[in-house]
Amino acid sequence: MESKRQRQVAKQIQKDLGEIFQREMKQAFDKAFVTITDVKTTPDLAIARVYLSFLLTKDKEGLLETIREHSKTIRNHLASRVRHQLRIVPELQFYIDDTAEYAQKIENLFANIVIPPVSDEENEE
Repeated sequence: MESKRQRQVAKQIQKDLGEIFQREMKQAFDKAFVTITDVKTTPDLAIARVYLSFLLTKDKEGLLETIREHSKTIRNHLASRVRHQLRIVPELQFYIDDTAEYAQKIENLFANIVIPPVSDEENEE
């Protein structure tokens, strides 16, 4: 279970990284729209796992690799924003958040289910 401090730090990192990706690093990612869907921090706040969602891109794995290559630059931008709130700027680990795609897949499965109507004989029993 996350502590209140972990949730606060994660929320702040999510907000700041969202601004960094939209304003300062947009040109590095070929104008792809990157959304920070979630941030989870370790109890010691040394590592932040950042979950990303991508729009306007075909190669999600390639874009994720580009982001990982730029992680030091991103961390430096983050450090300049949170230097007064945090003693240690967490190491950033980036992952693709596929929950939206998973939810869509489940919705499609449910939409394709055919449930036969109950016959009158089964209702009488």
